[in-house]
Amino acid sequence: MSDSLRDPERLFQYEPYLRMLARVKHRQAYQAKVGASDIVQQSLLQAVQAIGDFRGSTEAELRGWLRQILARNIAHLDRDMHRDKRDVRRERSIEERMQKSSMRLEGWLAGGGPTPSQHAAVGEHVVQLAEAIERLPDGQRDAVRMHYLEGLKLSEVASELGKSTSAVAGLLHRGMKSLRSEFGEAKSAWG
Repeated sequence: MSDSLRDPERLFQYEPYLRMLARVKHRQAYQAKVGASDIVQQSLLQAVQAIGDFRGSTEAELRGWLRQILARNIAHLDRDMHRDKRDVRRERSIEERMQKSSMRLEGWLAGGGPTPSQHAAVGEHVVQLAEAIERLPDGQRDAVRMHYLEGLKLSEVASELGKSTSAVAGLLHRGMKSLRSEFGEAKSAWG
């Protein structure tokens, strides 16, 4: 399995997962100049070039390595857009937020305390869930991402989106209904 993790072609299957995580930290101010897809493509190309540096042996370690590359690129973009010097604390903060979002995503899939065999299934389904979230209409996708992956309260999501809490509740309901129907009732422990 370790050799298949080092296959550069395989890295591109993580594009939806990384794009979803990039939206967690990608500031609105520079989305117009550099989209989340652009920063993800740059990160994946760097990962392909550096695949020999990857020292992990599990799917989870590969996702963590890709998150680090993405976080570093977002921190560099943040620095470049603000002409600040490199701030390692900001880079760590970005990476920590992405890791928390990834853990929430995996927690949805595990639905509690997974067994070792469930850990493997979770790894396989993380990318599928990220793809499904990315396919949601913009409002639903943003509400689901902010509430469930970033951990924002309903009122905070409403404030960020410029909507009422009841409108956000509707977006969340419809988004989760779509995700449940796509993944089946077996994974409906998500919320």
